[in-house]
Amino acid sequence: MTDVLGLGMTHYPMLLGPDAHMAGLLRRTLRDPDIPADKKDPANWSERARREWAADQGVEAAARHRAELLAHLERCRAELDAFRPDVVVVWGDDQYENFREEVIPPFCVLAYDDTVVEPFGVLRRLKMPNVWDLPDDTTYTMRGMPEFAKKLASDVLAAGLDCAYSYELRKGIHFPHSFANTQVFLDYDDVGSRFPYPMVPIALNCYGEHVIARRGGMATFAEIGPEENLDPPGPSPARCYELGRAVGRSVAASGKRVALVASSSWSHAFLNDKDWHLRPDTEADQRLYDAMVAGDHDAWTRTTTREIVGAGQHEMLNWFCLLGAVAELGLRLQWSELTVTEIFNSNKAFAAYR
Repeated sequence: MTDVLGLGMTHYPMLLGPDAHMAGLLRRTLRDPDIPADKKDPANWSERARREWAADQGVEAAARHRAELLAHLERCRAELDAFRPDVVVVWGDDQYENFREEVIPPFCVLAYDDTVVEPFGVLRRLKMPNVWDLPDDTTYTMRGMPEFAKKLASDVLAAGLDCAYSYELRKGIHFPHSFANTQVFLDYDDVGSRFPYPMVPIALNCYGEHVIARRGGMATFAEIGPEENLDPPGPSPARCYELGRAVGRSVAASGKRVALVASSSWSHAFLNDKDWHLRPDTEADQRLYDAMVAGDHDAWTRTTTREIVGAGQHEMLNWFCLLGAVAELGLRLQWSELTVTEIFNSNKAFAAYR
């Protein structure tokens, strides 16, 4: 009998590394010579930022941040285990990983069979150790459900939404970290190796105009330049919401117990150009969080692509999909949290819908 659980969580890569590295993205930003010196001076930061940065450049605050995130992730895993899904469908961003210059689909269902995943691939790119002190080439298996994935893609296409599908991972890359980290963070003690549920990833082009232009990531202001050569936009927030509704209709007819997961942090400092990549846009995040808690989906669907990009909220498109699905299925918000930070790159939201 069909039943659906909705979850929202983060896949924050720095949670894979030690506390001493958790503010590493900010430290990198502070080395950008094109950011005005007064903006980089902690004396001019907010009270929250100065408290988190302190005298140790965020190491003590990182331990507190980690503890809070892990507590919320444990709640997500408890919700998942109590629900006992047949399959977990995850909306996540492909950050110049599986999809690059050859093709950038707006949406893509990854109809993969069981896949060997290297969870520390993203850490290699960031030149960071892992917090478990495991070998760099550690792997786990992500179980797949390709026939379910193919039916899901078929239903979404029949609903009039242009959705790609993929049967095979790009060679020579780590598995897209939004999905790899989702499994790790829901099985943190065992680094994803004992996660029992099959996973069907749906990759979104969340980075849109920046996916190729900034290689889906951090760029200095010199690299951005005064006339950045932008890419075409990604799918609009409203379109992502409609994709979620279509996925909701498909799983409602599946006869399975399905967990739907939005995996992303909210605004990202390194995408928040107006604040010099130094802090996330907490004000924009709080507005959407308050609307989500109030059940005001109109506030979400009225949000424009320009507003999303301007706030560095690119990856939140995954959450627009989740909200579309819960609206279609009549799920209600049972629990949510918003973890706010000024120095650890992004605010993180968590939610459970039943």
